[in-house]
Amino acid sequence: MWSTDDVARDSVRRQGNALTAAVVAERVAEAAVRERETSKQALLGDTFCEYETEPERLADIWAAKHMEWQRVRDLMTQSGWSRYEPELDLQSSQWAQERGQQRQATLSAHAAHLARRHDERDGLRTELWVSARAGRLIRAAADRAGLQPAEVLAQLAERVVVGKDGTLSVPPFSPSR
Repeated sequence: MWSTDDVARDSVRRQGNALTAAVVAERVAEAAVRERETSKQALLGDTFCEYETEPERLADIWAAKHMEWQRVRDLMTQSGWSRYEPELDLQSSQWAQERGQQRQATLSAHAAHLARRHDERDGLRTELWVSARAGRLIRAAADRAGLQPAEVLAQLAERVVVGKDGTLSVPPFSPSR
């Protein structure tokens, strides 16, 4: 989820493209009014049904938008720009790049999580209780192969053959890494 600053920066970057200094000044004034209104409504506990968001978050977003519009206005004044061009705004471009990297990292992490869940669905995790005699045999085979007992059981399960009559058997094999 984007922070209120990220929401404001992205919004101003998109909406501000090619705006003149006079229009940017109007946006600063509008954001100041919205900041006051939403702040007041948040304090009163009013809801914003049309926006379906928490009043505090909306107030925070408008405060952040107000600050960002002011930053753009000041940058345009200092740089002598007649129109706002987001590509020339180094700070805004850096923030946009960071948001893009965050988004890509989040998407990659989500894809990896889905892949792990898919693999887990295909696999089987279980707790197995075996007799003392069977346990000793499995531990001995694991020790000889330098494996954990669970690894020997996994190799054993991978080699199970199901007969036509439903019987299970395992051809002889030596556990290995």
